[in-house]
Amino acid sequence: MTTLPFPSFVSSPPVADGGAAALPAVGRCRIHPETCSSSAGLTEEYRNIVAKTIEQSSVDDKTAGPDRDNNKKLKKKYMKQGVAMARDYLNKGLGIDTSVVDTEIVLTARDIMDSTGLVASCFLDAGCDKIVVDGTDVAALDTAKIPRERLVAAFDGTVASDAACAAAQLAGTVSIRTNDASAEVLLALIGALNDVADEGNKFDVSVEVSAGEDVQALAEKIGEVSRGCSKLRCGGIGIIDPTVQQLGMSYAACARTDRDDGLYTTVVCTRSGEALGLVYSSKESIVAALECGRGVYYSRSRNGLWRKGDTSGHYQTLHRIDVDCDADALRFTVTQRGDDVAAFCHLNTLTCWGEPCGIRHLEGTLKQRLKDAPEGSYTKRLFDDDELLRDKLVEEAQELSEANTKEDVAGELADVLYFAMVRAVKAGVSIDDAAAELDRRARKVTRRKGDSKAFRIEAGNKILSK
Repeated sequence: MTTLPFPSFVSSPPVADGGAAALPAVGRCRIHPETCSSSAGLTEEYRNIVAKTIEQSSVDDKTAGPDRDNNKKLKKKYMKQGVAMARDYLNKGLGIDTSVVDTEIVLTARDIMDSTGLVASCFLDAGCDKIVVDGTDVAALDTAKIPRERLVAAFDGTVASDAACAAAQLAGTVSIRTNDASAEVLLALIGALNDVADEGNKFDVSVEVSAGEDVQALAEKIGEVSRGCSKLRCGGIGIIDPTVQQLGMSYAACARTDRDDGLYTTVVCTRSGEALGLVYSSKESIVAALECGRGVYYSRSRNGLWRKGDTSGHYQTLHRIDVDCDADALRFTVTQRGDDVAAFCHLNTLTCWGEPCGIRHLEGTLKQRLKDAPEGSYTKRLFDDDELLRDKLVEEAQELSEANTKEDVAGELADVLYFAMVRAVKAGVSIDDAAAELDRRARKVTRRKGDSKAFRIEAGNKILSK
């Protein structure tokens, strides 16, 4: 895969002025909460999360005795509180959508040790992709007790091969921070670490570099490193506190195009990966999209930037930009908006290939029924009768659980999806909202037993016995 740049927020938080809140839309970011939180006025909020995980770790739920069951419940309560606080800190405080942006957070060795590693699992459960820890503190790396692939060992400057090997026993990525290293020096460093990885435990490599260069010089360096990493393992190039122009131009420098006009072919998709249409991007339009957090492209007919929705009102919220496997096509993941209808196409349809099908079509139909249902509509009846909708959800779920053949399961699943979507649309919840929640849950490392709940079964049986 192509090595791409990402913002590393050391002093400036993602919510800083100047449109920086959209910088994580390159798909990845690194947060240094001890330093960037103070700029956003979030230091106390962050320290409260750490304190909650330390409080959780102090509860003894292992020793047998009369208080053991209560302590288990208390520890679970503190865990849920900590995760909720961490999610609010990341999503609301820092403005990062962790369900779609691969977020790394730097934790101090002291906080990990004081919480017996629970602060690490807390932030992973809250949506972070990886935890970054001082690579020289092997004890902290070990105490984190999270999957190796979710742990990054960070070093300042060069790192000895034995130190990298020791850290790689516990961390799946080794990250090196440099200051003003040239592209040649960076590639030599990445290559040396790849040699170390080939000799022992395989690990990925990432680097952090200073943004203290003019936009063009930085973009040229990042592009050269990206191309040089085509045969090396390098998971990314963190740019410390970049401007929108620095990050956008550096990102564009890592993509390829064989078009005479220098434009990049761009596929626009929903959160669920459905293609809305095909457009083109320029270096300047990528910068503009990151600056405002919207779908901004290049119009070949107008020979200029095309801010989707400025004329039609059908604007887009930008979630993430990706390059494909050959780095010669971009993908913009967006949520299509619109006051009248969420339409990407100029023909007023969601996609440039006409109306959607399947569950997306069902969602559109239900939204229309909620606004204006024809007389005698069963869907309208469900919207108006909470008890009926609840009963049907329980009834159809039971029928799905008892279906045996492939055809019966498919049919009963379709019934459940219909009634579930009625409930969702009534509550203002979209398919993309559910997809985001699934993506968030996929990042969790703390798992519940998942046993059935007797009181829920009893309630369901009362409904089914009517």
